[in-house]
Amino acid sequence: MSLIALIPLFPLLGFLINGLGFKIMPKNLVAPIGIGASFLSFLATIGVYLQFKETNGTIVETLFEWITVGNLNVSFAFQIDQLSILMLFIITGVGTLIHLYSAGYMKHDAGIGKFFAYLNLFLFSMLILVMGANYLIMFIGWEGVGLCSYLLIGFWNKRSDFGDAARKAFIMNRVGDLGFLIGVFLIFHYFGTLEYLEVFEQAKGMPSGSLPLMFISFCLFIGAMGKSAQIPLFTWLPDAMAGPTPVSALIHAATMVTAGVYMVVRSNVLYTLSPDTLEFIAWIGTLTALIAASIALFQNDIKKVLAYSTVSQLGYMFIGLGVMAYTSGFFHVITHAFFKALLFLGAGSVIHAMGDEQDIRKMGGLWSKTKITAITFLIGTIAISGIPPFAGFFSKDEILAHVFEHNKGMWALAMLGSFMTAFYMFRLFFLTFTGQFRGTKEQEEHLHESPSSMTLPLIVLAGLSIVGGFIGFPEIFHLPHFLADFLSPIYANSREAFEGFGEVHLSHSTEWILMGFSVLLALSALLLAYIIYVKRGFVPKEDSEITGIQKFVYNKYYLDENYDKVFVNPIEKSSKFFGNIIDPKVIDGFIKFITSGIASLSKIGTKVQTGTTGFYLLIMGLSIGFILILNLGQGILAHFTDIFKAITSK
Repeated sequence: MSLIALIPLFPLLGFLINGLGFKIMPKNLVAPIGIGASFLSFLATIGVYLQFKETNGTIVETLFEWITVGNLNVSFAFQIDQLSILMLFIITGVGTLIHLYSAGYMKHDAGIGKFFAYLNLFLFSMLILVMGANYLIMFIGWEGVGLCSYLLIGFWNKRSDFGDAARKAFIMNRVGDLGFLIGVFLIFHYFGTLEYLEVFEQAKGMPSGSLPLMFISFCLFIGAMGKSAQIPLFTWLPDAMAGPTPVSALIHAATMVTAGVYMVVRSNVLYTLSPDTLEFIAWIGTLTALIAASIALFQNDIKKVLAYSTVSQLGYMFIGLGVMAYTSGFFHVITHAFFKALLFLGAGSVIHAMGDEQDIRKMGGLWSKTKITAITFLIGTIAISGIPPFAGFFSKDEILAHVFEHNKGMWALAMLGSFMTAFYMFRLFFLTFTGQFRGTKEQEEHLHESPSSMTLPLIVLAGLSIVGGFIGFPEIFHLPHFLADFLSPIYANSREAFEGFGEVHLSHSTEWILMGFSVLLALSALLLAYIIYVKRGFVPKEDSEITGIQKFVYNKYYLDENYDKVFVNPIEKSSKFFGNIIDPKVIDGFIKFITSGIASLSKIGTKVQTGTTGFYLLIMGLSIGFILILNLGQGILAHFTDIFKAITSK
């Protein structure tokens, strides 16, 4: 078996071993199997990368011919190139750290075997998604991560609200997936194939703005709106916090929500030739970034603050993609994977220390009790706030520079979102780790640092959050942009199809000003949060005391309530109408009418069967006579018809 096939095989084996044997195997073997499967996949990724460097070109490995129907030929094949290699490192690398963290976090959970089985299946599905050589293989992984999110969000299924959150995520993603599937059908209709290399080769010969490409790119993006939580399909992601914290880290950092961004970058030539779709994507990303950031300003659940933060940061990624800065958008995927995994795992460490408490109003003063968690969480906070030289600064500022060149109004809105990001993240940090402890005495006595299995991933991710941005230095520093150079071959078709692709015309002085303004804005947000929550010691009000515009924003602009009125309630009412009236009274009534009619005819027919030989002979004679009369009548009719034709012809 090839090294490429081993990458998804190891997590699949981990899923099968833990999934089939967790009830009978020793519990102390569950975590090593799950972690080992992920780590072996990471090692296989390193091996494939070395193999890829030697070949210096795209590798397509066909495992078998899958579907051959008429003109449709689909191979079950994997494609290894620059983009898939980077995604593999993110998925297996960050995924392994999350698996390691889970060993400590879920140690005493009765369902640990099932949990690690689901985690491995999640990794397997995401690997299939990014390794597939065609859109149908991508769709398999696309649906797989949706299934795994449902299983893991509702993992603690004894609580009905957790089950509701899982169903919400599953259903909202089905809406987006329908759009994605229509896009796949359109690709086959217009190109006659689903293979990436063939589709992109044909697409680059089409004119910019053509209707087929616009419809295809738009439908595919509907799928991305669901998976990557963009307006209006983003409300499932904050509710996904119902699952265990490692699940949140895996969904937000290494797997599911990055799928939409990956799909757009993979399909870059289709989007480059669809400027209207790109503009739509950029504005959807802008609105998502702003709305999610504003909601995060007032959230008091530590995980929900980070959840809305993810939605907002995904918005920035799509802003970058929408202004054709594909590398910049993907750059933010990489840095976000580091600091968002760090922040979620840090939040899990806090929750672990607080005895499952998630309300930051009941925290405070945790710095002295959980120093490793506090220091690493601070590093993640600085990184996401865009303060140099931490990772988020490089990727977010690169996006903002492209946006400034594209549309000044969009840039201003993006800067506002950036300011809010820095403010709510430092608000979260100060309320959690500084000041006096505001919890109960029992919680204070329980406070302790997490075990090494949980703090080691935090330290590694903190290091990556510090240096991760160095793979993409701004041009004004006269240092190499490793990521742009590495990804350059991915955009070969776009460069051929679109003249001037990827060009930036900002002067160095303008870049310095934009960079300085961005840093100043982040530091201002830090200072404002410090004054409010440290100097003045302000603690957010209880939910019942929140009023006015703050209540409106705190309740997510009542989006879920409006969705219920517009979509959920009418569907429930129509379902009850069909279930209580149409189904039993109309459909069942019609079926009963048919069956009773047949039964009545059958009863009449049974009376003919008397069992008397004479009666049967009589019926036979009458039938023969009827047939003879019928034949005689037909002969006479034919004779008169011939006479009539002869007369009329004369």
